[in-house]
Parts: sequence; C-alpha cells; structure tokens
Amino acid sequence: MDRRALCATLRAAGVADGYYRIEGVHEPAPTPPDFLFLRAAPDGTWETGAYERGAYEVVARHPDEAAACAHLLSLLTGPGGR
Repeated sequence: MDRRALCATLRAAGVADGYYRIEGVHEPAPTPPDFLFLRAAPDGTWETGAYERGAYEVVARHPDEAAACAHLLSLLTGPGGR
C-alpha cells in the first residue's frame, strides 16, 4: 500500500480527516491541534507518530512506505484506534 491508497482506505473506513496527516497526500487545513502522521524522514526511511501540543513525536521508523502505511492504518482502525 502507498500513501494514496492509505488515504482512500481511511476515507472508506470513515476515519475523520482531522485525525491524520499523510505527507504530500492528505494535509488538513487548518492544521488540527493533534493528529497521527506519516512522513518521509531525511535518511530515506518513513516515520509514523503523533503531533500534540505543537510537537511531533515519532512513534516508529519504517524501512519503506508500505510498512509505514500499514502501521498508520493499524493505529487509526485497529482496536483502540480513533
């Protein structure tokens, strides 16, 4: 799964737009006060995490986009997801 497919899957699952930010694909405006994110890291890996109180906190680093997408999907739709 890539970022565009992830975005489509989250929308189909009814996950509210303000709950997540996917770099280059889904960047809500205005920026919500808190959300989960997926972004490319400067070293070529991918990061997932949470943005709260004006700060990004990386929860996990992934070797590729597909792994990062799978992680964000599980955070948002798995047990305990938003």
